[in-house]
Amino acid sequence: MAYRLDPEDRETLALFDFVGDFAGKRVLEIGCGNGRLTWRYAAKAAHVIGIDPNADKIERAIQSAPDHLQGKVDFFASSIDSFITAEKFDLAIFSWSL
Repeated sequence: MAYRLDPEDRETLALFDFVGDFAGKRVLEIGCGNGRLTWRYAAKAAHVIGIDPNADKIERAIQSAPDHLQGKVDFFASSIDSFITAEKFDLAIFSWSL
């Protein structure tokens, strides 16, 4: 039996209600998994870095990246406590990561 997570898109609506506008923002997504949530907001952001400790999920995210987001979204297999970057972020989000 096939099913779709969040068919009413409530998670996306809640994200936009809580965060507001992603326009021009540099975003760190902690626990991005396979990019399921990333693809819902990334087109609006200036740049997104998604991290997740599960390398298989990161590989799926990289493979499923829409063409129009190439170069705008980067994924890394890393936990938050071992992630190091010189990049500064306007926003850090996480969903289902605790």
